[in-house]
Amino acid sequence: MKKSIYITSQDKQRLQDLLAETAASGPRQQGDWEALADELRRAVIVDPKKIPSDVITMNSRAELRDLDTEETVVFTLVFPWEADVDLGKISILAPIGSGMLGYRVGDEFEWKVPEGVRRMKVMKVYYQPEAAGDFDR
Repeated sequence: MKKSIYITSQDKQRLQDLLAETAASGPRQQGDWEALADELRRAVIVDPKKIPSDVITMNSRAELRDLDTEETVVFTLVFPWEADVDLGKISILAPIGSGMLGYRVGDEFEWKVPEGVRRMKVMKVYYQPEAAGDFDR
């Protein structure tokens, strides 16, 4: 059984809206929306002002370690229209984007990617909008 993940009520609403839009746009635009929908169904929903500061929420910047390769990556989790891999901005509809949402520092998770399964660990959350008092992001 997967570990519980935490999502703010505000992120949940925005992500449900995104899923509704992408479902209507056809398969080429959907990305990993089914995986994201599964994550939203199992998430514990938290008031944005009460989410722990070490949880990855939308627009959070976090460091992850690949448990198989020991590679460390830093990503900001963003909506698809803001994604720019060269700037470290990963779409919520990318496999690893959906995978990292809602996990806390110290949590480990597995996520299916085109090459197989990646095992990741959340090492640090450098920025979380809610912890910074930025509830409009």
